[in-house]
Amino acid sequence: MNTNTKSILKNISAKTLIRLILIIVLLIEAYPFVWNLMSALKTNTEFMTDPLAFPHGLAWDNFARAYVKANLGAYIGNSFLITVETLVLTLLCAVPCSYCLVRYRFFGSQVLLGIFMSLMFISGNYIIVPLFLQMKAMNMLDNVTYLSIVYAAFQIPGSVFLLSGYMSTIERDYEEAAKIDGCGPFGVLRHIAIPLARPGIVTISLLTVMSAFNEYPMALVTLMDDKNVTLPVGIARLFQIQQYATDWGAMFAGLVLAMIPTIILFLICEKQLLRGISIGGIKG
Repeated sequence: MNTNTKSILKNISAKTLIRLILIIVLLIEAYPFVWNLMSALKTNTEFMTDPLAFPHGLAWDNFARAYVKANLGAYIGNSFLITVETLVLTLLCAVPCSYCLVRYRFFGSQVLLGIFMSLMFISGNYIIVPLFLQMKAMNMLDNVTYLSIVYAAFQIPGSVFLLSGYMSTIERDYEEAAKIDGCGPFGVLRHIAIPLARPGIVTISLLTVMSAFNEYPMALVTLMDDKNVTLPVGIARLFQIQQYATDWGAMFAGLVLAMIPTIILFLICEKQLLRGISIGGIKG
């Protein structure tokens, strides 16, 4: 067996092994979702008889009971509101901030960029107790808008870091041409920097939306009134209610309803998200 044949066999073996590992990972990741969907379409009797069996019919009324009993409509509305507010605040702060840190050299600019990078590694769960006390002292508890400000504060460091990679690759010739045409700093940002950094902006927008929509611990601690509760907290309350009412079908149906918005968003924007992350990593 010559060297070329050995090399070809080695490459085939490596690719086969990688594909096998990916298939196993896919099955492990997909199993909980499939099982959840199957359980959402079962009656309580079917679930109690054999939780792993396929449903004999399609119990669509589970979704109606979950929507009505758990007040999921109000919870979804709160989640959408806080997601939109978080997204707007994040973009308003991250886009101009990343551009200024890259384009304008001033005393402490690199220190600020380093601070943003370090803040990426601070999770809100680690400081939830002092943050709760601070929000309580400032009368910011049980308010969706105030919570969106907190969400945006945690999203801005990573967004600035990612966008800085895009902003740094924008050719200065475009900016100089815009200035000759009469654009000021805000005009250059609006007409040159933002359009050229659009893949990065789309990427941080998607990451911000998914993070804010699915956040649970902070919403659980800071939102008390049922009318202000977000969808993840509402699903947790549904679980507490239905486990004692033994309405397992409604509980799993509520979980499926909670997953639908983010799944649809990812399927629509999958290519843009992956493209933005890969380009950002190369440019950064």
